[in-house]
Amino acid sequence: MNRNTLYLLVGALIVVVIGLGVYVYNEQTKPKGVEIQVDKSGISIQEN
Repeated sequence: MNRNTLYLLVGALIVVVIGLGVYVYNEQTKPKGVEIQVDKSGISIQEN
Protein backbone atom coordinates (compact mmCIF):
# COMPACT_ATOMS: atom_id res chain seq x y z
CA MET A 1 0.00 0.00 0.00
CA ASN A 2 1.53 3.32 -0.93
CA ARG A 3 1.63 6.34 1.38
CA ASN A 4 -0.96 8.43 -0.47
CA THR A 5 -3.57 5.70 -0.05
CA LEU A 6 -2.74 5.43 3.64
CA TYR A 7 -3.10 9.20 4.09
CA LEU A 8 -6.41 9.09 2.23
CA LEU A 9 -7.75 6.33 4.49
CA VAL A 10 -6.63 8.13 7.66
CA GLY A 11 -8.19 11.39 6.42
CA ALA A 12 -11.47 9.67 5.58
CA LEU A 13 -11.55 8.04 9.01
CA ILE A 14 -11.00 11.41 10.69
CA VAL A 15 -13.84 12.96 8.68
CA VAL A 16 -16.19 10.09 9.62
CA VAL A 17 -15.31 10.36 13.32
CA ILE A 18 -15.84 14.14 13.34
CA GLY A 19 -19.14 13.81 11.45
CA LEU A 20 -20.38 11.15 13.85
CA GLY A 21 -19.38 13.32 16.81
CA VAL A 22 -21.31 16.30 15.47
CA TYR A 23 -24.37 14.12 14.81
CA VAL A 24 -24.32 12.64 18.32
CA TYR A 25 -23.83 16.08 19.87
CA ASN A 26 -26.82 17.49 17.95
CA GLU A 27 -29.00 14.55 18.98
CA GLN A 28 -28.00 14.92 22.64
CA THR A 29 -28.71 18.67 22.75
CA LYS A 30 -32.18 18.52 21.17
CA PRO A 31 -34.84 19.77 23.55
CA LYS A 32 -37.08 17.06 24.93
CA GLY A 33 -40.85 17.40 24.96
CA VAL A 34 -43.39 18.67 22.45
CA GLU A 35 -42.59 20.78 19.40
CA ILE A 36 -45.35 22.97 17.90
CA GLN A 37 -44.92 24.46 14.44
CA VAL A 38 -47.26 26.94 12.75
CA ASP A 39 -46.79 27.55 9.04
CA LYS A 40 -48.74 27.98 5.82
CA SER A 41 -50.01 24.40 5.89
CA GLY A 42 -51.40 24.71 9.42
CA ILE A 43 -50.36 23.59 12.87
CA SER A 44 -48.24 20.51 13.47
CA ILE A 45 -47.41 18.98 16.83
CA GLN A 46 -44.54 16.52 17.26
CA GLU A 47 -43.41 14.73 20.38
CA ASN A 48 -39.63 14.47 20.70
